[in-house]
Amino acid sequence: MEERLALIEKRYEELNRLMADPTVATDPEKLRDYAQEQAEIGPTAEKYRELVKVRQELGTTREMLKETLDEELKELAREEIVSLEARRDKLEEELRLLLVPKDPNDSRNVIVEVRAGAGGDEAGLFAGDLYRMYTRYAENHGWSTEAISANETGVGGFKEIIFLIKGRGAYSRLKYESGVHRVQRVPVTEASGRIHTSTATVAVLPEMNEVEVNINPDDIRMDVYRSSGPGGQHMQKNSTAVRITYIPTGIVVSCESERSQLQNRMRAMAVLRARLYAMEEQKRQAELEAARRSQVGTGERSEKIRTYNFPQSRVTDHRLNQSTYRLEEFMLGDIDGFIEALSAQNQAERLQAAGLG
Repeated sequence: MEERLALIEKRYEELNRLMADPTVATDPEKLRDYAQEQAEIGPTAEKYRELVKVRQELGTTREMLKETLDEELKELAREEIVSLEARRDKLEEELRLLLVPKDPNDSRNVIVEVRAGAGGDEAGLFAGDLYRMYTRYAENHGWSTEAISANETGVGGFKEIIFLIKGRGAYSRLKYESGVHRVQRVPVTEASGRIHTSTATVAVLPEMNEVEVNINPDDIRMDVYRSSGPGGQHMQKNSTAVRITYIPTGIVVSCESERSQLQNRMRAMAVLRARLYAMEEQKRQAELEAARRSQVGTGERSEKIRTYNFPQSRVTDHRLNQSTYRLEEFMLGDIDGFIEALSAQNQAERLQAAGLG
């Protein structure tokens, strides 16, 4: 860790010199590259400099404690040492986190896909509950949501609902929601009052732009069709719905949320790019981790990341082995407690993998 920090600090100092070089100032491309690198490593370099300064002050204070005979000065020195040691430990922990490679997608908007899994109509109703939970979570964070496509069940739920959440850092928070969610409750469709177990799958995909995921126009087939939308409420009744098929993989994406064919095409292409990126990323990770689980399972009851038990008002996250008994608030979008814990768990794992744990 010390060697890496020293190299970063040295490079940061070198970049400062380069940025002040008149020949660099006349080269916009080189200036941009240096400025970007400086911005990336700057916080780490500055914090490391602060750590070096604190260590020096700690050494000086310890020497003073050894040399002075004045008891009052000794007590002041002891207090200062305690304070400096706490500051040193905090800086070292912050630097360990800064050295962990960041997820390049963390600042992106997200495309969320919620699908009913096992459980018939009740699974569709639960998918609708999850959709509302995430839209409320977005509202709580000042983010906006936009529906892309929806396939209703006819009883108030969704077979599938795809929507965009726009907000800086949305992916960094919501990426932990990918997986199978299980619900245990008495369905409104159940006359006998028996508790049913149903599932819904959630996929959280970072929104990608055209440059990052280049799609050959010859590889897609676009169909335009008339759509009445779900109940004529959420989607417009029009003849501009778009269905795009990506021929190499057979992926099909539909969009009917906008009033123009162009807008629907753009939305559908955004979903296709996100799915293709996710497929490539999973393939890349599989090469590094042969045993890595795919983002979303089959929707079977045994595959789950979280269980929502309505009779006991309990939500359990199985990755954390933690529960909360505030289910009502949770379903209203108050899910940050689990997200913070999952983020901390992920950071610890990344530190360990980087040899910094």
